Amino acid sequence: MVSVVAFGVSVYALYVVFSPVPVLPYRMSFLALVLPLTFLVYRPRVRTAHAGTARPGVADWALAAASAVVCAYPLLSFDEFIRRTFDPATLDLVMAGACVLLVLEATRRTVGLALPVICVMFLGYALLGGNLPVDSLLGHPGYGLDRVLVQLYMGTEGLFGVPLDVAATYIVLFTIYGAVLEHSGAGAFFVEISFAAFRRSTAAPGRTVTLAGFLMGTVSGSGTATAVSLGSVAWPILRRAGYPPAQGGGVLAAAGIGALLSPPTLGAAAFIIAEYLQVSYVTVLLYAVVPTILYYLGIILAVEIDARRYGTRSVAVDLPSAWRLLARSGYHFSSLIAIVVLMMAGVSPFRAVVYATVMAAALSFLDRRRRLGPRRLAQALTEGTVGVLPVAATTAAAGIIVAVVTLTGLGLKTSRIIVDLAGGVPALTAVLAAVAVLLLGLAVPVTASFIIAAVVIGPALQSLGVSPEATNMFVFYYAVLSEVTPPTALAAVAAAAVTGGNAFSTMMQTWKYTLPAFLVPFAFVLAPAGEALLWRAPLPAVLVALALSAVAVAALAAATGGWLTGPARWPERVLCALAAVFLLYLESASAAIGLALLGLAVLIHLTLRRAHHDQKGQ
Repeated sequence: MVSVVAFGVSVYALYVVFSPVPVLPYRMSFLALVLPLTFLVYRPRVRTAHAGTARPGVADWALAAASAVVCAYPLLSFDEFIRRTFDPATLDLVMAGACVLLVLEATRRTVGLALPVICVMFLGYALLGGNLPVDSLLGHPGYGLDRVLVQLYMGTEGLFGVPLDVAATYIVLFTIYGAVLEHSGAGAFFVEISFAAFRRSTAAPGRTVTLAGFLMGTVSGSGTATAVSLGSVAWPILRRAGYPPAQGGGVLAAAGIGALLSPPTLGAAAFIIAEYLQVSYVTVLLYAVVPTILYYLGIILAVEIDARRYGTRSVAVDLPSAWRLLARSGYHFSSLIAIVVLMMAGVSPFRAVVYATVMAAALSFLDRRRRLGPRRLAQALTEGTVGVLPVAATTAAAGIIVAVVTLTGLGLKTSRIIVDLAGGVPALTAVLAAVAVLLLGLAVPVTASFIIAAVVIGPALQSLGVSPEATNMFVFYYAVLSEVTPPTALAAVAAAAVTGGNAFSTMMQTWKYTLPAFLVPFAFVLAPAGEALLWRAPLPAVLVALALSAVAVAALAAATGGWLTGPARWPERVLCALAAVFLLYLESASAAIGLALLGLAVLIHLTLRRAHHDQKGQ
């Protein structure tokens, strides 16, 4: 039954692309289908049992039936339901309360307890915040239970708001596409082509993992899932090359999480950015191009340093040449390229990903072993819907927070607190905003932490004159990077489980690899020319910003890796770190200072190294 309904949801989502349904009814019908599936797929004990490992119990069936009723109830007489917004019936409020409780339980089952607890805290603030003085920092006029339930259930700013719309349109289509691509053999091909491309160099294993993580992440859409699936294949090779478990896990986690930061798919939050900013998805992809280059430059440089530090060696892999693999299976790249080309040609993202899905399914017939016949295609469509269940529950729950923030004005209040704590200093405001997003990301998934931070923390940056585009990208990057931030760092923990390394050591190594990604977003919001990194400037300015940032990333890699032309001591490493900070300010004077500091670090390093060799020779 789950398979049949899940298959139907995928077909419904694809159908709506070409035969649109009014926005609010579609969101309600989508949730009425996926919320019952969530109770049948995920057991009450969080994430301990998934579909196929335990049958749903009576309580699961009861909750599934109840969730279908409460989500479909407004559709029975939709126009009349909307007219009752200003005078809801008792049954409306009962259904609203039940829907909120069911969404919270579905969220608990899929992503854990933290997000439902945060939602309850926000609801408590909406109901009890009226007891605070209205002129106090967090006070508001006060809202009764009826008013809050109407806000959550009978409009487009609560459970059925923009976050759920993104899950019901963009994300479900991309999970379907990813499932079709995976079933067509693209995942295996991406790993093979990565290993074949770098087979001879001593740094080849690390480079291979980096490239494979980027390619596989376009299919999985999850940093943690990419790290695990890639690790099962790549870790034995990394171990043979001489990587210690912590360093190998760090490479796996950093490569996996990078896919969420990178075109052509990015993470689910990128679709929400497009909706919030009212820009095309291609525009958001453009924002991410330069940061993606810098992110992977940082990883590649760290890999090169580790290859020298740990004396890694090349590993022979029994695979055809990269050219032969490309000739045989290079068609797997076609659908990825098609998505971007179609969107650049003016095709809507929805239709572009559907056309790419059809292309991937059709091209699968070029490989006799991976042909997507009716049964395998149905299985891929089913998995596409099952893959969106946690995101749908998360975005519906995040809608509760958005509704409370909108109703009470909490976003502006919180931004005022952050600005006051920072004393109006832009750099300190950005630091506090980044810390707040990271702390939030320790408890809730990337999509939810982005939505919450965008509406609660984002206004603090915008109040200092930062553009909405830079603010949203800043929040986006820190929401994603929370997956590699201690003490939780899910991607690093998953990688450590694969390599058998110490989880905390793996977290720290991952943090080392991803450090440029932590610092570059500050340039978006603090540097005078920072928006050039988002391609929001003329091409010459973009190229200058890219060049300065690339040198800054190299300096950071030297500082964190402790290597220049050989092992670097603390004086050189400190100078390199300072040089990176000055370079990332992207101004002529600061760039000159940064280059001077970097030159001084190299001079000291070469002098000390020569003195060491002379002493050793004597």
